[in-house]
Amino acid sequence: MTGDPENTVQIGTNQQVLDRIDLRGISGYGHHGVFDFEREQGQRFVVDVTCWLDLSAAAASDDLADTLDYGALTQAVVADIEGKPVNLIEALALRVARTCLASARVERVQITVHKPDAPIDLAGAAAPGERNGRRNAEVADVAVTLTRSRTRD
Repeated sequence: MTGDPENTVQIGTNQQVLDRIDLRGISGYGHHGVFDFEREQGQRFVVDVTCWLDLSAAAASDDLADTLDYGALTQAVVADIEGKPVNLIEALALRVARTCLASARVERVQITVHKPDAPIDLAGAAAPGERNGRRNAEVADVAVTLTRSRTRD
């Protein structure tokens, strides 16, 4: 079986081509960050999730029981965003990846955590915004993407 290397995984001695479910723009309010004011005030985080899995049974049966329930997964991702604070969005991305891989159907995930209001200090340079006396750069988004699979964590 051949396919896009991104969609192919080795399962035992066999290669399997996987399908994808993408969830984009899952938003939640969390208190993540290295600065005290981030922990106190909180901010919005946005997560994109791609899960690779075999959707052939679901396509044939047309039954939710044969696929990943993306409504339930969305709720779980929001709970991860709103859960225990972490310093880095890298740690939040790993938390979400582990949540996704908790489903036995999911073989691989790619998680992108966006921090659209990340405080990027310009150390005294002129900047459009200021928070807690710090001048901040105008940056549309800061994002971290990681990919994990059942064979690597």
